[in-house]
Amino acid sequence: MPVLHTLCASSSLPNTMTSPQLSNLSAKPSTLNSSAGTPRAMQTDFPLPLPELPGHVREKILSLEVMGIDSGRALSLNPALRSASLDSINSIISYLQSKGIHHKDLGRILGMCPKILTASIRSDLRPVFQFLSQDLQVPESNCRRVINKCPRLLASSVRDQLKPALIYLQRLGFRDTDALAYQDPILLVSSVEKTMIPKLQYLVGLGLSREEAVGMVLRCPGLFTFSIEKNFKPKYEYFVREMAGTLEDLKEFPQFFAFSLEKRIKPRHQELMEKGIMKVPLSVMLKSTDEEFKELIQKGS
Repeated sequence: MPVLHTLCASSSLPNTMTSPQLSNLSAKPSTLNSSAGTPRAMQTDFPLPLPELPGHVREKILSLEVMGIDSGRALSLNPALRSASLDSINSIISYLQSKGIHHKDLGRILGMCPKILTASIRSDLRPVFQFLSQDLQVPESNCRRVINKCPRLLASSVRDQLKPALIYLQRLGFRDTDALAYQDPILLVSSVEKTMIPKLQYLVGLGLSREEAVGMVLRCPGLFTFSIEKNFKPKYEYFVREMAGTLEDLKEFPQFFAFSLEKRIKPRHQELMEKGIMKVPLSVMLKSTDEEFKELIQKGS
C-alpha cells in the first residue's frame, strides 16, 4: 500500500482504499467544493480554486489534508507540488520514515516546510542526514529529535547553507556540536551574511568590542535569532533611557534580550522603581519566578 494511502488509515477513511478510490472520493463536491465540507486547514489565507483543479491534484490535496498538512498553504508555498506525482511524494515519505521520522511527525514537518515534498532524495535529503551524522556526530537514532527541533534543516542546502553556517559558528567559538544539533539547530539554517553577521555588528555598534559581542552570543546563542528592529533596538533603548543600564550589565546577562519588553522587563522594572528599589541585577530581576520576585519586593521595601 502506498505510504500516503497508509496514512489515510489514521483517519475515518478505510485503510484498504486504493489510489483510484481516493481519486474518486477527492472528486466529490461534498468533500472539496462545499463550504460545510471543506477541511478547516483549507479555509486559510491561501485559497485554491478547487473546482478548476485536475483530479490528480485533488487527490494530492486530500492526501495532504489527511496527513494534517494545510494543503492550500503547501501548494501556495511550493507550486511544484501541483505537478509532483503521488509516487514521488510517497518515496520521500518512505525515505524520511526510514531515517527514523515517525508518522505522527510528518504533518508538522512537511506542513512547516512543504518544499521537502518535492525535494530530491539523492541531492537534497540524503546530504542533510550525512551532514547530521558526519559533521554534527548525530547518531541515526537521534536524527528524528534534531529534525523535529528544526524541520527547516531538511529544506536547506548543505553546501550553500548548513556547512557555511557551521564553519562560521565554529570560528566564533561554538565548539559543542551537541548543543548546535539538539538545542540551537536554528542557527544552522540562519544566513551568515544576512542574519548572523549583521546582528554581531549591531552589538559591536553599541560600543562593545568584537570579542565582547562574540562572548555574549556564545553565552546566549538566541541573540542570533532576534530581530534588530523589533527586539534589540526597543529593548536597548528602554534599557539605557529608563533603566540607566550599562554595557557591563549586558555583558554579564546577555539573556536580557530574550525576555519580553512589555510582559516582563517593563512591568518588573517599574514595580521596582515604585518600591524604591533602585539596583537589582538583571538576572535576578528577570529570571526569578513571580513568587521569588514578590519576595524580593517585600524584602527591599
